[in-house]
Amino acid sequence: MVDKVTVEVIRHALTYIAEEMGVVLRNAAFSPNIRDRMDLSCAILTAEGDLVAQAEHIPVHLGSMPVGAKNLVEWLEREGVRIEPGDVIMTNDPYIAGTHLNDFMLVKPVFVGGTLVALVANKAHHVDVGGAVPGSIGRARTLMEEGIVVPPVKVMARGRLRRDVVELIKANVRTPRYFMGDLMAQIAALNVGERRLRELAERYGVSALLEAWTEILDYTERYARSAIGQLVERYDAQGVYSAEDYVELSDGGLAAIRVSVALRRDGVTVDFAGSHPQVDEPLNAVYGVTVAATTFAIKAVVDPDMPMNQGFFRVVKVVAPEGSIVNPRPPAPVGGGNVETSQRIVDAILRALAQAFPDRVPAASCGTMTNVMLGGRDWAFYETVACGSGGRPTGDGVDGVHTNMTNTMNTPIEVIEAEYPVRFVKYELRPDSGGPGKYRGGLGVTRAFTVLEDGVVLTVYSERGRLRPWGLAGGRPGAPSEHFVVRSDGRVEKLPAKATVVLRRGDTVYINTPGGGGYGDPCERPRELVRRDVEEGKVSPEAARRDYCYEG
Repeated sequence: MVDKVTVEVIRHALTYIAEEMGVVLRNAAFSPNIRDRMDLSCAILTAEGDLVAQAEHIPVHLGSMPVGAKNLVEWLEREGVRIEPGDVIMTNDPYIAGTHLNDFMLVKPVFVGGTLVALVANKAHHVDVGGAVPGSIGRARTLMEEGIVVPPVKVMARGRLRRDVVELIKANVRTPRYFMGDLMAQIAALNVGERRLRELAERYGVSALLEAWTEILDYTERYARSAIGQLVERYDAQGVYSAEDYVELSDGGLAAIRVSVALRRDGVTVDFAGSHPQVDEPLNAVYGVTVAATTFAIKAVVDPDMPMNQGFFRVVKVVAPEGSIVNPRPPAPVGGGNVETSQRIVDAILRALAQAFPDRVPAASCGTMTNVMLGGRDWAFYETVACGSGGRPTGDGVDGVHTNMTNTMNTPIEVIEAEYPVRFVKYELRPDSGGPGKYRGGLGVTRAFTVLEDGVVLTVYSERGRLRPWGLAGGRPGAPSEHFVVRSDGRVEKLPAKATVVLRRGDTVYINTPGGGGYGDPCERPRELVRRDVEEGKVSPEAARRDYCYEG
């Protein structure tokens, strides 16, 4: 019987191992998207694919990791593939790995004394995986149009790199140098995780390690059930709470995300019945994405500091109809579902939970990752742009931050200008973009750049162009997204939220991300806070008078 102190030591050691894996991956990566933006995630799982520990990385990666790992284990068993020491299995198939084609999931078995003890895994967003546009997210009616689909395959076999596999993929992407460098960084991170887990097993013994893992998961399950039960009892909230929100289709239509959240004293069931059928564009979210967004939203409201592992997944049941936009059937395209529909799933669930726990839920954050992709003859660039988070029951939203399902950073301007034919002309907070409220929504961002060569393909894939981030408790919506191109001859070309255009040398692109919704009656905002916002340029004098009843 492992004592509780040892269990706790092992729990923290596992989390540290996952974090160290992330440091190695970031430091060894080639692409700015992984090296500078940290679009990566690392985790440790049982041999069956249950999540044991994770680093503080990307929610959409981490929440889908156990779904992807279990799918992979089942695929290997079904196909009769035997895994051996030194193997690394790789896939980017969204219907297995659980996100989208850009995310390559790598899994390495950890053997101790001939026994398979655990899996170490990571996901990293590769800048380009082929497809119709540089960056691989945008125009597509099927999965195959989004890029190369790699089923589970050994990229390392008994410690040796499968160069035939690597060369096949390199021949199908626009940035083979980035792909190779980032792939080797992922493998290096897994090697470190494997080594550290073996050291842990040698120190405490395999049986003690596995026993501790069981207790870690069981404890989280007990903790989660208790936290949910206490919250439901305190708010007398046992029942079913429903809400809906919408993603914006490229043809001008809307696709509903409908959700019913059933709160019980011992768990939660989230049902997406009534959500829009899957669509012939990349807004479909595979089941792994839907699970990730759901568990993120529930945990954020119940207890953000709760340990996160498979124990929590036992407490939250996710029901998503097959063939819907939140659980499509292949070969539906899914590139934007991972980055955009995931955000709307969170918004819909938070809107439902606001009915049950009115003083624990913020207004809507911007609701988009604002994906910006550029590419020329032999290069491709990808990033997501920060925005405003929603006003909270106890304070303003945060200005210029990545929200909800993303936890990445903006690419430093200096890095972009050094690596690509791009020059930045503006990077600032966007005045008047935060939703008015007693607690103001966070401000969005204006990010503008000029391209320095002809024939650059720009794709913007974003949301909240028409439907603004909603406010709560009397707060008003945040500003919508707004993107446009100023051509070199002075013409201004407004872009829809989802657009692909060809740029010429001297064209300047303006990306304006949404602000968060406001919380509470704007006229109740303390006068000194309104005055400070005006002095700092966050709120214009006109908006202060119009929205905040301010006469200063």
